[in-house]
Formats: sequence, structure tokens, C-alpha cells
Amino acid sequence: MLTELQLRNFRCFESLGVELAPDFNFFIGRNGQGKTSILEAACVLLRLQSQRSATLAPIIRFGQKSFAVSGRDKNHALEFRYSPLRRKISLDQVEQRPLDEYLRIARVVSFANTDIELVRGSSEPRRRYLDFLAIQIDPVYRPTLRAYERALRSRNALLKSPHPRSRELAAYDPQLLEHGAKLGTMRARLVERIAPLAAAAHREISGTGETLLLRFTPGNEADFAGALADSRTEELRLRQTIVGPHRDDIELLVEAKVAGQYASEGQQRTVALALKIAQARIFLAEEETPPLLLIDDIFGELDPVRRNALLEHLPAEAQKFVTATTMQWREDGCEGPVWELRDRELIRR
Repeated sequence: MLTELQLRNFRCFESLGVELAPDFNFFIGRNGQGKTSILEAACVLLRLQSQRSATLAPIIRFGQKSFAVSGRDKNHALEFRYSPLRRKISLDQVEQRPLDEYLRIARVVSFANTDIELVRGSSEPRRRYLDFLAIQIDPVYRPTLRAYERALRSRNALLKSPHPRSRELAAYDPQLLEHGAKLGTMRARLVERIAPLAAAAHREISGTGETLLLRFTPGNEADFAGALADSRTEELRLRQTIVGPHRDDIELLVEAKVAGQYASEGQQRTVALALKIAQARIFLAEEETPPLLLIDDIFGELDPVRRNALLEHLPAEAQKFVTATTMQWREDGCEGPVWELRDRELIRR
């Protein structure tokens, strides 16, 4: 488990340190005090990416040039220093290149109020959901995703130029097709693995017989090359690539109806929670690694039935960081240190 966390020039914090318990750790305080940033720092330290931001540059404290996070996990000393010009990742005081050994140490699942966008939002949050999980369990996924994104950016930049030429566009097609085909296959298989776990979690949290079905919907036809060629006229008009894994999605059906359109807000929140619990259960079942659960200000927003069901079905072995504005919702069995944030300082209660 993560037993220690240190931040420097991270979001609103000049410096902050905290010792952590193996089960529940509570961080309370008014909105805007930096509770979520502590959870984000844990994710950045363990996974070298943020659960809140697609890039790391916005994390640097205003007026500074870099940030640093460090800590201890499973008796390993971890450190990550970031600036727009350089990254330094150290494991037990040894700089890491490549990062495979560092990234094998810990797994992370993030719960937040914004998770409802997984159900009622655009396809982008659902793709990010898949990517955040897949990068943690498949070492091939990250380089495949990055290679596809590079090819896509280059191709779209050319499409946005004043006079894109077919020959120049075609030069990017082999990279797009190769990495896109691999990416789509990995995502389809991942949805197959998630689906039964999410369906089981949905039944447990809802306490009803409602069924949740996940169905992968690829952003291109099986003949990716043919679909790309057929879309040429339309993509020249729109000045962007319009078929490919950047349009992949997951269809979420409750009782055979599209959850984002027909489910109530309570049902939608239940689906979102089920998706996140499915992530945690994949780590336990396939990786035999209890994940760190980052639970950001959601318990106070859930009705008592869903709150108790969620608490009951969180993996008992997992370490949990919980933020809240108050502890009035706290249930029996939620034992752990309570830290209050006041003026950017942590005070043990």
C-alpha cells in the first residue's frame, strides 16, 4: 500500500506530506481547499498520469516551472519530477528507463461525481475509461495507443492544411491502419472482460433484478482500409479523419434500453459505479493486485441505499482515499485517519 505521499509545487500546494493507513484515509474540507489534488497526486505518482487531466502541464503550481511527487509503496521509494522539458522517474533512487518495472508496482481506480458522464456524456469519457484500465493491465496498450494518436494527429493536421494532397494523406494510412486495428481489437476484448463484472456489480448496488449490458461499438467497419478510403470525400470536407478507433464507444444498456437516454439519474449513477467496481475487480481477479481506490466526494451525494451497497462491495483488500466536505455520512466500518485541510495544511482530527 501507499504509506507516504509528498507533494511539491503540485496544483495549489507549495509542499505537503502525509502518512497513510492501509484501509480508509479521509480528507475533508471546504471546496477549493485541494482535497482532489491529493488524490490526483497519488494517481500521478503511481501511474504517471492524471485521472483529471489529459496532460500534466496544468498540474504545475502557478508561477513555478515543475512539480514533484514522491512516496513509498510496497517498500519501494517512488519519485516523479515533471517539467514541460523533462521528466525524471525514480524507483528506489534509480532513474527508470524504460518504465515497465515502475508501472508494475500499483494499480489505481478513480471514483468521482463526474463519472456520470460515462453514461450520459459523449463517447470520449468511455474511451478514456477503457484506456485508463487497459494501460494498467496490458504493457502493449500504451505504445499502441500513443502510436495511433501520433498518426491521427499528423493526418488531421494535413487535412486542416489549405491544400491537402491525396498522396501525402496516403502516407499516414499504413500507420493509422496498423495501430488502429490493434487498438480496436484490444478494446473489444477488454469490453468482453469488463461486461460480466460490471453486470454483477450493477445487480449488487441497485438491489434489483435490472440487467446491465455492455456492447463495444467500433469507430470503423471490419474493413478499416476500405472504410478509410470510402470516407475520403467527407473527411476532406470536414477536415478531419472520421473513421477509426478515435470514434470507438461502449453502448450501455439497462433493461435493453440506452442508459444515457432512458435511465433515471439514480440508475445512471449506479451504472457508473458498476463500471468502476468492474475495474477494481479486474485488478483483483487477473492481476491479483488490490488497487488504490480514489473516491472523490461521492459518498455524500449518494442516497443511503446506494452508499451502503457501494461500501459493502468495494474490495476489502484495497486501500481507499476518500474526500468529503463533511463526515456526517460516515457509516460503521469506515475506520481510518481523518485529515482536515485548512489553508493548504493537513490537520489530523
